[in-house]
Amino acid sequence: MTLRPYRSSDLREIAELFYTTVHTVNAGDYAPEQLDAWADGSPDLAEWDRTLSEHTALVAAEDGKILGFGDISRTGYLDRLYVHRDFQRRGIASALCAALEEAVEAERIVTHASITARPFFEGRGYRTVRERRVVRHGVAMTNFRMEKLRPCAQNACYAAENAVAPPAETE
Repeated sequence: MTLRPYRSSDLREIAELFYTTVHTVNAGDYAPEQLDAWADGSPDLAEWDRTLSEHTALVAAEDGKILGFGDISRTGYLDRLYVHRDFQRRGIASALCAALEEAVEAERIVTHASITARPFFEGRGYRTVRERRVVRHGVAMTNFRMEKLRPCAQNACYAAENAVAPPAETE
């Protein structure tokens, strides 16, 4: 498996991977109408191409087949991270996520994780900020705002919290 930058020519295969993954991998945590609202089979491909091109977007591929993809904005918003249903639990999401996290200089990485993905992100050091109720195409579903402080940000926070005040000046 190799990780490479996203290309516009990947878009159709990525859109199919997204739809299939949502409707199979997430089926244990969401009702059929929620899955249909989340991935209705007709994403705005122009918008997807625009955002994938603006973000750091990576594709995991092997033998010409896309196994997974993900993207992150410059500000540290991890927008999408999906792995083909036939290639789950093989380290692909971990490799993509690690590369995406390293690609930005943001102090914190933020994502909106599904019920299904929440344990994956917790295992990578993300913490749940809050549970969210989102509505797509009139259908409500649950996801979680999660964030991870980058190591340099964690050290800065620790230093600030544990700073020793300078001695008071005397006259």
